[in-house]
Formats: sequence, structure tokens, C-alpha cells
Amino acid sequence: MTALQNQSVLVTGANRGMGRHYVTQLLDRGVAKVYAAARDASRIEVTDPRVVPLTLDVTDSESIAAAAETASDVGVLINNAGLFRGASVLDAGAKQLREQLETNLFGPLALSSAFADRIAERGGAIVNVASVLSWLPVGGSYGVTKAAMWSATDSMRLELAPRGIQVVGVYVGFVDTDMASFTDSAKSDPADVVRQVLDGVEAGADEVLADELSRNVRAQLSLPIGERTLG
Repeated sequence: MTALQNQSVLVTGANRGMGRHYVTQLLDRGVAKVYAAARDASRIEVTDPRVVPLTLDVTDSESIAAAAETASDVGVLINNAGLFRGASVLDAGAKQLREQLETNLFGPLALSSAFADRIAERGGAIVNVASVLSWLPVGGSYGVTKAAMWSATDSMRLELAPRGIQVVGVYVGFVDTDMASFTDSAKSDPADVVRQVLDGVEAGADEVLADELSRNVRAQLSLPIGERTLG
């Protein structure tokens, strides 16, 4: 388990959606500092002196190195930034798949690598925001990237556990943010999802299943794909 109080936390994708809720709720839980990261840090609204806007492109190695140097006191990393493209997995050039992999997989892995030593020193945590589409073959190329993030998160957990780093995977269906604005399907309240994630960090959880859909699907992974239900 990881105590959030007095920690310095880096949140990617902090300029909108769940990212904003992470910043707000982390402040409510008494963190020392939140590095609110986005490609354009000028879009970060600062209403508390503990919030530090941080320019960060998770697909750029130089940007990651600069962020690691600036945010040298980080004890918790929340890999929240994500990119959705509903492309076919058979797209001939795989351009959109590659683009999503850069943001949804390689970026979080590179950030985790850059900050692992600092996080280990503080007995902290890494949070990877994945998706219920890690387990459902209905998300096209986006689902492929989240399935990869699921596997990578489990591998990170085993590799980093001896160093005292908690690794949390987050799984949820549609959340009421801009990313899910294309659908009228039921959506989770982003504030509630973030609360569950932060509770999970403090409780020492390996996974946070943030809605009923994710809990149902997770429980059926031993079944053949044709026998799984969403109810």
C-alpha cells in the first residue's frame, strides 16, 4: 500500500477528463505536490500552489527525460494520458495502431522506467490506466493497445515488487469524458472512478475494477470468448 499524503505525484493527461479529477482529489488527500502534465502545460488550471504544470509529451524521449529531471521528487506516477482511434486491427498501414501504441503503451513504459528509481526510494506507486477493452475484442486497434498495457502492467508489477513499488492496473468501461463523447452508452462518473483508483493505491490493490462491466468481464476470463457475457 502507498500513503498518498505528503507524496509528490505526477499525473499525465492532467488538462482534461479524468486527469483533472486526479489533480483535485490528490490535493484533497493531502499530497505535497502534483505535477500536472500535458503536452500544452498552459492549459493546466492552477488554483492551488501545490499544482505544478509540466509540459510533457509521453511519445517523446527528450520530453520524458526533461520531465524526470524537473520532477525529481516524484513518488507516485499516474499514467492517465490516452489516445483513442477506432481503427480496424487489419488497417493495411497500421498507422493508427502505431500512433495509439506510442501513447497508450510505449509512453507509460518509458515514463515508468524514467521514474522507477525515484519511486523506489519513496516506496511509492505506478498507476496504469487501462480499460475493460483489455479483455474484450471489440475495441479495434484501441483494444489491442490496452490489452498490451494489461500484460505490461502485470510484468511491471512482478519486476518492480522487489524494489517496493506498487503497480496498479485500472480497468473501466466508458467514462463520461470527451474521449467517450462519441457514444450514448452508459458511462461512469470520472470522479467516482478516480476515487476508486486512489482508494486502491492506499489499500495496496494490484487492480482497480472501477465499474460492474469490468468486474463481470474480469470474472469470466477463463471462459472461451464466445461464452462470455457483458451482463
